[in-house]
Amino acid sequence: MSLSTALVTGASRGIGRAIAQHLATRGVTVALHYATNRIAAEALRDSLPGSGHLVLQADLSRDHAPAELWHAAHAALGRVDLLINNAGVYTEHAVVDSSVSLAFWSEAWAQTLATNLVAPAHLMFHAARTWQECGSGGRIVNISSRGAFRGEPRAPAYGASKAGLNALGQSLAKALAPQHIYVFTVAPGWVETDMATEHLAGSAGRDLVRDIPLGRVATPEEIAQLTVWLGLDAPASLTGCIVDANGASYLRT
Repeated sequence: MSLSTALVTGASRGIGRAIAQHLATRGVTVALHYATNRIAAEALRDSLPGSGHLVLQADLSRDHAPAELWHAAHAALGRVDLLINNAGVYTEHAVVDSSVSLAFWSEAWAQTLATNLVAPAHLMFHAARTWQECGSGGRIVNISSRGAFRGEPRAPAYGASKAGLNALGQSLAKALAPQHIYVFTVAPGWVETDMATEHLAGSAGRDLVRDIPLGRVATPEEIAQLTVWLGLDAPASLTGCIVDANGASYLRT
């Protein structure tokens, strides 16, 4: 299957930015989704090799935003061959923290699930329907997290959303394989991104790194290399897989 276009959510920084850069160097035209940082998204678009790249804004926690984003990307690119669900939010709302009210707890769950799980589900729905109608197949790569397996005590909604994303990806891989639509998942541990900066600073960060046998956190480029390989090169028989990238800090059997 020759893939020439992609939609990457959360592409203005971190892992999404690195994914977009790697795709563009492979000759893929990329629709770069961003939520709030238009300047960074446009700067990325202008720096990418190739032509035709575009920037699209959407608040993926809104009900109709995933559908609008998919159709805008599909219309602008002519078709979308590859969907990468990378956008995500992480909000601490530890149940043991006495300062966390029920209202804050509820809002954290609503926003996290809407962005991290429901939005990817809707994007995958629209991608699958589009590709089924065209009869051409396609690929999806979801960016999950080690937290889906080992838990997120400070951000339980984040852990739950990523566990749900894993199960969703596997369910759709089973449903869509006969139509040559393949779904893969990457589950990173800590990655050197803006989202992780606060957690990786100081003594707390050193403690986190000591828990990683590799001796360091992953780089966005490493996660991007893996994601792009799954999106462009991986054999179809890998559909449904969840690939860990956590420096051997959490090993599953």
